[in-house]
Amino acid sequence: MKRIVSLSTAIAVAAIVMMAFTPSKNKLDNTVNSQSHSSLPAAKWVVDKVHTNVIFSVSHLVVSDVEGKFKSFDGSLESDKPDFSDAKIFFTVDVSSVNTDNDMRDNHLKSDDFFNAAKFPQIKFESTSFQPTGGNKYKLTGNLTIRDVTKPVVFDVTFGGVANAMGGTHAGFKAKATINRFDYNLKWSATTEAGGLVVGKDVDITINADFKKL
Repeated sequence: MKRIVSLSTAIAVAAIVMMAFTPSKNKLDNTVNSQSHSSLPAAKWVVDKVHTNVIFSVSHLVVSDVEGKFKSFDGSLESDKPDFSDAKIFFTVDVSSVNTDNDMRDNHLKSDDFFNAAKFPQIKFESTSFQPTGGNKYKLTGNLTIRDVTKPVVFDVTFGGVANAMGGTHAGFKAKATINRFDYNLKWSATTEAGGLVVGKDVDITINADFKKL
């Protein structure tokens, strides 16, 4: 009889100990849910180069504009929110790929009067925030590095949406900003007879970006 009582007591004690150290289903579910939001890696997207372009425009002789583009670039985007409001964006441009449809002008842009492609081969942008402003509009803030100068810049962004096509998931964005080239030591400052700049100081940048999800 004592053995039976002792065995029953031991089983009861073991059950109490297991209950004390085993989390309830609700507690376990809450732990799993918490981990699922905090430990999952952000989705990564990369630039689809075939469907992306980097364009700039600057005034010439005060009376007209000249457009150019960079033919070689790369970029990535990381975000775990469907509206991309937590997006981290990184973009690089190869300076030597500048193209304005004029070899003499392109070589001048690569020289030390402008980009100095030999010494500073890349333009870099790294975002610090991607803030929704209503509808499909965003403010993209980040640090832009040209030559050896890094300055904050704000892009106005229009989000085109997400599409599942061509063997993957694509997100489209159009980003626009204007910078003062003198802020980045693009220093050439020849003037016309009337005193205006041959090449304007304000440069309009437009990036039509297609990011493909990895």
